[in-house]
Amino acid sequence: MANIEEKTENLVMQTINDLGYNLYDIIYTKEGQDNYLKIFIDNKKGISLDDCEKVNNAITDMLDEAGFIKDQYFLEISSPGIERTLRKDKHLEENIGKEVNIKLYKILDEPKEEIKKGNKKIKELQGILKEFDENKVIITDDNNKDIVIQRNNIALMKTVYNWN
Repeated sequence: MANIEEKTENLVMQTINDLGYNLYDIIYTKEGQDNYLKIFIDNKKGISLDDCEKVNNAITDMLDEAGFIKDQYFLEISSPGIERTLRKDKHLEENIGKEVNIKLYKILDEPKEEIKKGNKKIKELQGILKEFDENKVIITDDNNKDIVIQRNNIALMKTVYNWN
C-alpha cells in the first residue's frame, strides 16, 4: 500500500502545488470491502469544499491513466483538519514544541510512575513533542518528564488543538 501512496505522491504533487495547495499526506486503505485513496491538501487560507473539488477534477484522469491502482477505489480529497495525524518526519519536524497525543499498540515495556494513572498502565500519552529520530519519539509530559516512545509502538499520533 505504501508503494501506491508513494507513486500517487510522485504523480500528483506538482499538479496540487500548481493549483496553490500543499500535499499534506496520502493514505491508501481498505475499509470494510472498499478501498480508499485519501489525499489531504492544505494551504494558509484553509481548505473548502470547492478546493477539494478543484483538486479532484485535476487529478482524477491522471490517476486513471497511470493505472497503477488495479483495484476499484474511492478517491477522497480533504483537509488534514485541525488535529492532524503525524505520520511522516516532515509532520513531526513541523510540530516540535507543540502538544501531541499518542496512542500506543502496547503499554511501554518499563512504564515509569509518571505515565501511570493510579496503578493502571495506559496506552495513550499526551505531551509536548521534544524530539524524534527514525526509531523513537520523545515527549515531555505535564510533570516535565521526558518519555521515550519507540516509533514502531505508535498506533496513532495527532496534534492537539486547544479549544479554549
